[in-house]
Amino acid sequence: MAEAFESPANWTGEEISGRADWLHEVASPALADHLPLLKHIQDALENGPGVALIRGFHALAADEERAREFFLSMAREVGTPVSQSASGELVFSVRDAGFARDDPRARGPNTRRGLSFHTDRCDVIGFMCLNQARTGGENEIVSSVALYHEILKRRPDLLDALLEPYWYQRHNVDLGNSSPYCRQPVFSFQGGHFAASFLRVLIERAYQSPEIGPMPDRQREALDFLETVAGETRMHHRFVQRPGDVLFLNNWVTLHRRTEFEDHPEAERRRHILRVWLSMPNSRPLHPLFRDNYGATEAGALRGGMRAL
Repeated sequence: MAEAFESPANWTGEEISGRADWLHEVASPALADHLPLLKHIQDALENGPGVALIRGFHALAADEERAREFFLSMAREVGTPVSQSASGELVFSVRDAGFARDDPRARGPNTRRGLSFHTDRCDVIGFMCLNQARTGGENEIVSSVALYHEILKRRPDLLDALLEPYWYQRHNVDLGNSSPYCRQPVFSFQGGHFAASFLRVLIERAYQSPEIGPMPDRQREALDFLETVAGETRMHHRFVQRPGDVLFLNNWVTLHRRTEFEDHPEAERRRHILRVWLSMPNSRPLHPLFRDNYGATEAGALRGGMRAL
């Protein structure tokens, strides 16, 4: 039976918007000046609020090549970058690529449409903003720990469903796996450690396939309620990354999404965010069901990402 637990990552959007412990302003663009800060952030991502926003690198944003090199070096001080594609990309460009909806190359991050709350296949996800859209493209973050407790209070029957495994279909660009499906829970515990993982689009694809069949009504209701609660204004925090801003999120204790955006007509001004996926040396242990999707479940293990071909 699901129970409440203590966690420094248990915050509402209203609470985190008034806190300063996850916001960091820097004056120097030199990475060497910020190594102690990055070690602090590494710890806070796992043992604190699970989110960190660093501002002050705007001077780097105008030079994409320099920004990529800087961001990857920064990411390596926090964790180990893992592949985000079958080609082994360590830094992925989040921007509208103009693909049609049915194009197999299309991924949510390379469209301009709004994304639903989700996690990515890594311990920590990092974003560095180079350009923002003309309108829209706001970040929204929510504590999955707070979602767990809110659902426990309001619909404990549905929380039990979210602790059960769901089928996932592999992403259409994830080509390095022998099986097209895996199973994992939305909320889980291992060795006293909480973890949340959620990407509904891949869950829906699995249950639309003839091999898996329809999703049980109780599990679907639980997913609907999870998204309803996450979408409540008081539960999530909305903000905009400015050029040069670097955002890190612990995927096991936060969900994130972005709103739809409209870009500038000039190519050089269009929304462009750099993204890294990190395996963390101080990560928590995971439920054994995550081994199939993440490669390892032990605390501090190298895991996550897409297998490069």
